[in-house]
Amino acid sequence: MNKTELIQRVAEETGFSRKNVEIGLNAAIELITKALAAEEKVQIVGFGAFETKTRAERMGRNPKTGEDIPIPASKVPAFKAGKALKDAVDC
Repeated sequence: MNKTELIQRVAEETGFSRKNVEIGLNAAIELITKALAAEEKVQIVGFGAFETKTRAERMGRNPKTGEDIPIPASKVPAFKAGKALKDAVDC
């Protein structure tokens, strides 16, 4: 399911207009993105938690030359599913 299909299904389920659902979804995505950029954890009870994790610097290999190259440390977004979501998926 892509974003357009999600918006359509939420509109059908709630009776809200597609435009209002799109505004709400875009606002939620924007707020989650801003919170993660500020290294805040976002928990949605029954669904899961979004957070940032730090990847340590490590050595990689250039596949073309075989040369070892350092890969710098970075921060990446992560999602951990909540119990209710895990239970729903594991039918």
